[in-house]
Amino acid sequence: MKIALIAAMDAVRGIGKDNDLMWNLPVDMQFFKATTQGQIVVMGRKNYESIPEKYRPLPNRLNCVLSRSDQFEAPGCLVFAGLEECLEHFRNDLRTFFIIGGGEIYRLAMERLSIDEMYLTKIDAVFDADTFFPAFDERIWSTEVIHLQTPDEKHAHGFTIYRYFQN
Repeated sequence: MKIALIAAMDAVRGIGKDNDLMWNLPVDMQFFKATTQGQIVVMGRKNYESIPEKYRPLPNRLNCVLSRSDQFEAPGCLVFAGLEECLEHFRNDLRTFFIIGGGEIYRLAMERLSIDEMYLTKIDAVFDADTFFPAFDERIWSTEVIHLQTPDEKHAHGFTIYRYFQN
C-alpha cells in the first residue's frame, strides 16, 4: 500500500484558521479531487467537520475519519480510533492511503508512518493561520513541480504544486 500526504499551505506552512481554509484556489481544489479520486482519504474529526455538509463524505473515494470518541458518527464514512488501526484495516488494499489533514493528523502520520510521497501546494502568500503543516527535512526527498499557477481572475495568489517522493 502506498501512503501519501496531500496539503496546501502558505509560505510559513499555515494550513488553516478556526478550522477553515483561508483561500480559494480552484485549480488546487481540482488537483486534490483528481489526485484522491478512487483512493482512500483519511482525516481527523475536526477536518471532517470543516467540510461543508453538502460535500460530506467526499465523493468517489473511501472516506475515513479518525476520532478519539467512540460515539462519533460520520455518515458514509468509516470511523477509526487511530491512524494505525485505520492503516491496519486497509493493509492489503491496493489503493493509495491519502492523509488529508488536519495538522495533528499530518504530524502523527509523519512521526509514525513510512510516507511514500507528498503532494504539497505552496501558496505565495502568508495568511493568519492557527494550524500548520509539520516541518520536515526537505533534503531527504526528491521533488518535482506538478503545476505552477500565477495569480489570475480566479486565483488571488500564485502557488506551486510539488510532488515529494522517496528515491
